[in-house]
Amino acid sequence: MRFRILGTLEVRANGDRVSLASPRQQRALAVLLLSPNAVVPVERMIDALWADEPPATAVKQVRNCVSALRGRLGELGGLIVTEGPGYRLQIDAGDLDSLFFRRRVAVARGLAGQGKLADAVEEIRNALALWRGPALDGLRTTTLAGRAALLDEQRADAVELGAEWQLRLGETGEVVRELTEFCGEHPMREQSHLLLMRALTKEGRYAEASMVFHGLRRRLADELGVDPNPDLRRLHEQILRESKPSAPAETAAEPEPEAAAEAAPDHRFGRAVTELAEAVTWQWRAEAELRSLHRPQPIVLQFSAVARAGRPALRGDLDDIAKTYAALPVRQLVVLGDPGSGKSVLSLVLTLELLRARGPGSPVPVLLSLASWDPRREHLDRWLAGRLAENHPALLNAREYGRDAPTRLVLGGHVVPILDGLDEMPADLRATALDALDQTMAVGRSLVLTSRSAEYEQVTRESGAVLSTATVVRLEPVTRQEAITYLSAREHDRWLPVADRLRRDPDGPLGRTLRTPLMVDLARIGYGRPGADPAELLAAEDEAVLEGQLLDSLVPNAYAQVPQPPGRNPKTSPSGRYPAAQATRWLGFLARHLEERRGRDLAWWRLHRAVPAGTRAALAGTLIALFFLAAGWLSAGPGLGAIYALSFGGAGYLTHRFGRPPEPLHSELRFAGAAGKFAVRFAAGAVVGVLLGLGWSLATGLVVVLALVFGVVFGVHVWLAKPVDASRVSSPRTILRNERTGAIALSVSFLVSAGLFDGMAFAFTAQTRFLPVLGGRFDLALAIAGGLAGALFGFFMARGLAAVCYGVAGAIAGGQVFPPASNPVLPFVAGLCFGCGIGVAVLVTRAWGNYFVHHFWLAATGRLPWRLMHFLDDAHRRGVLRQAGDVYQFRHARVQERLAEAGPGE
Repeated sequence: MRFRILGTLEVRANGDRVSLASPRQQRALAVLLLSPNAVVPVERMIDALWADEPPATAVKQVRNCVSALRGRLGELGGLIVTEGPGYRLQIDAGDLDSLFFRRRVAVARGLAGQGKLADAVEEIRNALALWRGPALDGLRTTTLAGRAALLDEQRADAVELGAEWQLRLGETGEVVRELTEFCGEHPMREQSHLLLMRALTKEGRYAEASMVFHGLRRRLADELGVDPNPDLRRLHEQILRESKPSAPAETAAEPEPEAAAEAAPDHRFGRAVTELAEAVTWQWRAEAELRSLHRPQPIVLQFSAVARAGRPALRGDLDDIAKTYAALPVRQLVVLGDPGSGKSVLSLVLTLELLRARGPGSPVPVLLSLASWDPRREHLDRWLAGRLAENHPALLNAREYGRDAPTRLVLGGHVVPILDGLDEMPADLRATALDALDQTMAVGRSLVLTSRSAEYEQVTRESGAVLSTATVVRLEPVTRQEAITYLSAREHDRWLPVADRLRRDPDGPLGRTLRTPLMVDLARIGYGRPGADPAELLAAEDEAVLEGQLLDSLVPNAYAQVPQPPGRNPKTSPSGRYPAAQATRWLGFLARHLEERRGRDLAWWRLHRAVPAGTRAALAGTLIALFFLAAGWLSAGPGLGAIYALSFGGAGYLTHRFGRPPEPLHSELRFAGAAGKFAVRFAAGAVVGVLLGLGWSLATGLVVVLALVFGVVFGVHVWLAKPVDASRVSSPRTILRNERTGAIALSVSFLVSAGLFDGMAFAFTAQTRFLPVLGGRFDLALAIAGGLAGALFGFFMARGLAAVCYGVAGAIAGGQVFPPASNPVLPFVAGLCFGCGIGVAVLVTRAWGNYFVHHFWLAATGRLPWRLMHFLDDAHRRGVLRQAGDVYQFRHARVQERLAEAGPGE
């Protein structure tokens, strides 16, 4: 096989892999391989090479590209012939895996037609063995994606065909194992789910078969708005009938799927496990693709076991890690390595491999960073459950998955914690953390832990804490030859001086530096681009200097400016939007912020910590005070304005200075099933509106209006419910978007209700006095009413301290007596200002509002970009940041440390 497209693009000549350095050459070859032995017009090749913005010289560049491709392929280049309006790749079925795959599937169909099902299954397995991943994995442009998707569809058809034949042979266990994984990869494919349900039913696993049906039906309804096809529905009805003898109580009372899901907590919890596995798979598969972990020639990571009595001698590489872990007598593994040795990469690959091999009922590997755990304050299981809830907030939805699903997942052994970065915890917490891990996992629970070697050995030496049942392996340095192969894979000649130095002086500064995958990769990134001279690496005479040089090169190379095609705006183009110096300054600020907090997780809702406590409290208090100053001034002059501003602004200052900072609420806008709660909330709001109206002596009609408005305002909050789909992974953007929706809805509702009340009270109050003091300028009864309203308002926003502060502010402001409005427009404007003040006070006590204010301050002072989330997402795509669930992290701890070392002015 000389050409392979069933996976990543691969070309071999005389048994050796041919490297195609140019992405254009790769795309040109791919479009020819997708239409073997057929003429591919130049226009289609232009679309494949440039998508929707080809240059004016596109035709000429295509010809040059094909010519260069022929030269790169050597003797294989002669297979590309010019014919008419385009090019044709002349190739036999034995030389292209996609053609060979189709031939073997056809042979399998023929065998099945002759009744030779066992032979047909064997043949189709051989055909499927040609696949190494999605067709043209990592190389799909708009033009290539459609034809590659057709190949993927042929693979799916073959999988289903083989499964159907196996069912006829009675091989139900094998079908269940294979289709469980396949349905996880293709969650909307009905035929696969039908076959899986049939296999489970034949094994008597009715509950699991029903769970498969419910999961598919929910996804089809959410994504397409349709029900499963009639065959699936009939099979599910059959399953319900056949399962009655073994479970009459459940099935007799629950003929409808909805009722069954409501009344069977174990069934719902089983869905939580399945959907968690789907979510984790999608999350880390996407991250692996973004980090290019499956490129054709990755750096080989090798490991060997640390000598310990009673532990097996182990040795292997990254491809063996999942099998090694599965073969351990106790599935507890500690992975040690030097900084940049690939511990995080190994954790990610192990997670994906365990998910790929996971069978029904097996625990779900969950990759987490240890940096956010404080073992002195939080039990390990509680922290694990909390992280599950943060990354998959739908698990908290008791209606969908049963009560407290995250905790049940952890305590029930349904998750395998893969904990990355013991060394990234504060030094004074590591021994406590290791001891807590040993105690919690001593009963034989599964665990994977990574750490830098020096930090782990220091902890075990000084404290004696150790994971007593774990196998400890150490990642070995990158070999000299592996580093040379990786660096020179594209342009061998340019790297000859480096290769020669590594061979002659393997223990010199260059050799010692290039012993970790991080440094080798940074060298390739920095000096693999055109115009860069790898020989510059030979000049450094100190390992630390060379390492710093490579770390410093990451951001400038990631943000290197490249020429833009015509018609593209350089200010909005991803490759031209952020100058390297500016990006370095912003990333440096974020890195220093994390280093000061001794953390690794870059969470937008904790950005306020980058602003001094006094400053952030003053920002919130001042913003609130400005609106109340305007409201009071318009009502009765500057004196009342000052009272309003000082009381409410002071309450805002104290709340944000000494109160607990807000965390995002994981919710989404949903109307279904909210009618009952809405009615209860509406009634409570109406009562509040009536009491306020009567307290300020408003007319009956106005009291009714207030009751309706407050009722609606209180009621709409029930539409912000917990998410329902645990298979969706939280990301920084989705959390921000959902929290922003909730924060704005909440603040606007209070703005409308409070503004309407203040305007009505200003314009239409009967001026009844209850307990006047201070010469009639203050009313104690109104002060009590205002204080109670303010306390309830503060408690609703931020609990205890806010209730006291806003209760006092409400009493001071509410007791003020001032004359009614003399201008019909004035109450409207004053009420709007008062409502805006209340709305802002609500907004800044929510995570998004708090983030908005402090991000505005940091952007205005030049420390961060105005579009921060866009910048972080762009840095993630460029490889400077990585995403771990709902937070970003720097690509590596050494990158964060190096950026933080640079001063603010550098």
